[in-house]
Amino acid sequence: MIDIPVPTSEIVNLRLKEWNELEKYVLQERCLNLLFQDLVPGNERIEDILIKVSALNDFYSTNIYDTHSVARHIASMGIAAPLENGELELVNLISPVEVGGKIRRFYSFASKYCSHHHPEKYPIYDRYVEKMLIYFRNKCKFAKFTSADLKDYTRFVPIVQKFSEAFDLTSFTLKEVDAYLWLTGKKHFNAYGA
Repeated sequence: MIDIPVPTSEIVNLRLKEWNELEKYVLQERCLNLLFQDLVPGNERIEDILIKVSALNDFYSTNIYDTHSVARHIASMGIAAPLENGELELVNLISPVEVGGKIRRFYSFASKYCSHHHPEKYPIYDRYVEKMLIYFRNKCKFAKFTSADLKDYTRFVPIVQKFSEAFDLTSFTLKEVDAYLWLTGKKHFNAYGA
Protein backbone atom coordinates (compact mmCIF):
# COMPACT_ATOMS: atom_id res chain seq x y z
CA MET A 1 0.00 0.00 0.00
CA ILE A 2 1.44 3.32 -1.08
CA ASP A 3 1.17 6.12 1.46
CA ILE A 4 2.72 9.37 0.31
CA PRO A 5 2.66 12.31 2.73
CA VAL A 6 0.64 15.33 1.62
CA PRO A 7 3.12 17.78 0.12
CA THR A 8 4.19 20.78 2.18
CA SER A 9 6.90 23.35 1.65
CA GLU A 10 9.10 21.42 4.06
CA ILE A 11 8.63 18.13 2.22
CA VAL A 12 9.26 19.74 -1.17
CA ASN A 13 12.43 21.40 0.17
CA LEU A 14 13.65 18.02 1.46
CA ARG A 15 13.04 16.44 -1.96
CA LEU A 16 14.82 19.30 -3.71
CA LYS A 17 17.79 18.84 -1.38
CA GLU A 18 17.80 15.13 -2.30
CA TRP A 19 17.55 16.03 -5.98
CA ASN A 20 20.54 18.36 -5.74
CA GLU A 21 22.61 15.53 -4.25
CA LEU A 22 21.96 13.19 -7.19
CA GLU A 23 25.12 13.90 -9.18
CA LYS A 24 24.05 11.99 -12.29
CA TYR A 25 20.81 13.94 -12.71
CA VAL A 26 22.31 17.28 -11.69
CA LEU A 27 25.10 16.93 -14.27
CA GLN A 28 22.68 15.83 -16.97
CA GLU A 29 20.47 18.86 -16.29
CA ARG A 30 23.49 21.19 -16.37
CA CYS A 31 24.56 19.71 -19.70
CA LEU A 32 21.08 20.04 -21.16
CA ASN A 33 20.77 23.62 -19.89
CA LEU A 34 24.12 24.47 -21.48
CA LEU A 35 23.04 22.87 -24.75
CA PHE A 36 19.52 24.31 -24.92
CA GLN A 37 20.14 27.73 -23.38
CA ASP A 38 23.68 28.64 -24.46
CA LEU A 39 25.13 26.51 -27.24
CA VAL A 40 22.20 25.83 -29.59
CA PRO A 41 19.08 27.67 -28.43
CA GLY A 42 17.67 27.99 -31.97
CA ASN A 43 15.18 25.71 -33.67
CA GLU A 44 15.58 26.65 -37.31
CA ARG A 45 18.47 24.41 -38.38
CA ILE A 46 17.95 20.66 -38.29
CA GLU A 47 21.54 20.23 -37.02
CA ASP A 48 20.71 22.28 -33.91
CA ILE A 49 17.49 20.38 -33.32
CA LEU A 50 19.02 16.95 -33.96
CA ILE A 51 21.75 17.39 -31.36
CA LYS A 52 19.15 18.47 -28.76
CA VAL A 53 16.80 15.60 -29.65
CA SER A 54 19.70 13.14 -29.39
CA ALA A 55 20.88 14.50 -26.03
CA LEU A 56 17.37 14.41 -24.53
CA ASN A 57 16.80 10.93 -25.90
CA ASP A 58 20.02 9.70 -24.32
CA PHE A 59 19.73 11.41 -20.93
CA TYR A 60 16.03 10.73 -20.44
CA SER A 61 15.86 7.34 -22.18
CA THR A 62 12.85 8.47 -24.21
CA ASN A 63 13.07 5.48 -26.58
CA ILE A 64 13.18 7.47 -29.79
CA TYR A 65 14.83 5.11 -32.24
CA ASP A 66 14.73 7.55 -35.15
CA THR A 67 15.98 10.88 -33.81
CA HIS A 68 16.37 12.22 -37.35
CA SER A 69 12.63 11.89 -38.08
CA VAL A 70 11.79 13.68 -34.83
CA ALA A 71 14.30 16.47 -35.56
CA ARG A 72 13.02 16.82 -39.12
CA HIS A 73 9.44 17.03 -37.79
CA ILE A 74 10.34 19.79 -35.31
CA ALA A 75 12.37 21.68 -37.93
CA SER A 76 9.40 21.66 -40.32
CA MET A 77 7.09 23.25 -37.75
CA GLY A 78 8.65 26.68 -37.29
CA ILE A 79 8.36 26.52 -33.50
CA ALA A 80 10.44 29.58 -32.50
CA ALA A 81 7.57 32.02 -31.88
CA PRO A 82 5.10 29.57 -30.26
CA LEU A 83 7.90 28.23 -28.05
CA GLU A 84 8.95 31.71 -26.96
CA ASN A 85 5.32 32.63 -26.29
CA GLY A 86 4.80 29.55 -24.12
CA GLU A 87 1.97 28.21 -26.29
CA LEU A 88 0.96 24.99 -24.55
CA GLU A 89 -0.57 23.43 -27.65
CA LEU A 90 2.96 23.23 -29.08
CA VAL A 91 3.69 20.11 -27.01
CA ASN A 92 0.62 18.39 -28.49
CA LEU A 93 1.75 19.43 -31.99
CA ILE A 94 5.34 18.22 -31.59
CA SER A 95 4.24 14.87 -30.11
CA PRO A 96 3.00 12.97 -33.19
CA VAL A 97 5.84 12.02 -35.53
CA GLU A 98 5.79 9.71 -38.54
CA VAL A 99 8.42 7.03 -38.05
CA GLY A 100 8.66 4.13 -40.47
CA GLY A 101 5.28 4.88 -42.01
CA LYS A 102 3.48 4.96 -38.65
CA ILE A 103 2.52 7.89 -36.44
CA ARG A 104 4.22 7.58 -33.04
CA ARG A 105 3.33 9.90 -30.16
CA PHE A 106 6.32 11.21 -28.21
CA TYR A 107 4.34 13.27 -25.69
CA SER A 108 6.72 13.04 -22.74
CA PHE A 109 9.65 13.83 -25.02
CA ALA A 110 7.84 16.87 -26.47
CA SER A 111 7.21 18.25 -22.98
CA LYS A 112 10.91 17.79 -22.16
CA TYR A 113 12.00 19.45 -25.38
CA CYS A 114 9.88 22.52 -24.70
CA SER A 115 10.72 22.54 -20.98
CA HIS A 116 14.44 22.67 -21.63
CA HIS A 117 13.93 25.80 -23.69
CA HIS A 118 11.55 27.44 -21.17
CA PRO A 119 11.32 25.51 -17.87
CA GLU A 120 8.97 28.03 -16.27
CA LYS A 121 6.45 27.80 -19.09
CA TYR A 122 6.54 24.07 -19.75
CA PRO A 123 6.47 21.53 -16.90
CA ILE A 124 7.60 18.02 -17.83
CA TYR A 125 5.09 15.21 -18.21
CA ASP A 126 6.24 11.69 -17.46
CA ARG A 127 4.77 8.56 -15.93
CA TYR A 128 5.90 9.40 -12.38
CA VAL A 129 4.36 12.87 -12.55
CA GLU A 130 1.17 11.29 -13.91
CA LYS A 131 1.07 8.72 -11.08
CA MET A 132 1.64 11.41 -8.45
CA LEU A 133 -1.08 13.70 -9.78
CA ILE A 134 -3.56 10.81 -9.93
CA TYR A 135 -2.53 9.65 -6.45
CA PHE A 136 -3.17 13.07 -4.90
CA ARG A 137 -6.35 13.55 -6.95
CA ASN A 138 -7.67 10.38 -5.35
CA LYS A 139 -6.28 11.03 -1.88
CA CYS A 140 -6.95 14.76 -1.50
CA LYS A 141 -9.38 15.62 -4.31
CA PHE A 142 -7.30 18.69 -5.28
CA ALA A 143 -8.82 18.71 -8.80
CA LYS A 144 -11.14 16.78 -11.08
CA PHE A 145 -9.47 15.29 -14.13
CA THR A 146 -9.10 12.05 -16.03
CA SER A 147 -5.95 10.23 -17.03
CA ALA A 148 -6.70 11.33 -20.59
CA ASP A 149 -6.61 14.98 -19.45
CA LEU A 150 -2.99 14.50 -18.42
CA LYS A 151 -2.14 13.43 -21.98
CA ASP A 152 -3.39 16.74 -23.40
CA TYR A 153 -0.78 19.34 -22.56
CA THR A 154 -3.27 22.24 -22.56
CA ARG A 155 -5.09 20.43 -19.73
CA PHE A 156 -1.98 18.99 -18.05
CA VAL A 157 -0.37 22.35 -17.22
CA PRO A 158 -3.44 23.77 -15.42
CA ILE A 159 -3.62 20.53 -13.40
CA VAL A 160 0.00 20.97 -12.29
CA GLN A 161 -0.81 24.58 -11.41
CA LYS A 162 -3.88 23.49 -9.39
CA PHE A 163 -1.72 20.95 -7.59
CA SER A 164 0.74 23.70 -6.68
CA GLU A 165 -2.04 26.01 -5.48
CA ALA A 166 -3.94 23.32 -3.56
CA PHE A 167 -0.90 22.40 -1.47
CA ASP A 168 0.36 25.98 -1.07
CA LEU A 169 3.46 25.35 -3.17
CA THR A 170 3.22 28.49 -5.31
CA SER A 171 6.49 29.82 -3.89
CA PHE A 172 8.21 27.01 -5.83
CA THR A 173 8.89 27.24 -9.55
CA LEU A 174 7.21 24.83 -11.96
CA LYS A 175 10.63 23.19 -12.40
CA GLU A 176 10.91 22.64 -8.63
CA VAL A 177 7.37 21.25 -8.36
CA ASP A 178 8.20 18.97 -11.28
CA ALA A 179 11.38 17.76 -9.53
CA TYR A 180 9.36 17.03 -6.36
CA LEU A 181 6.69 15.11 -8.28
CA TRP A 182 9.22 13.12 -10.31
CA LEU A 183 11.55 12.19 -7.45
CA THR A 184 8.72 11.33 -5.05
CA GLY A 185 6.93 9.34 -7.74
CA LYS A 186 10.09 7.47 -8.67
CA LYS A 187 10.73 6.56 -5.01
CA HIS A 188 7.22 5.44 -4.19
CA PHE A 189 6.00 3.88 -7.41
CA ASN A 190 9.26 2.11 -8.25
CA ALA A 191 9.47 0.73 -4.71
CA TYR A 192 6.06 -0.91 -5.06
CA GLY A 193 6.33 -1.88 -8.71
CA ALA A 194 3.35 0.32 -9.53
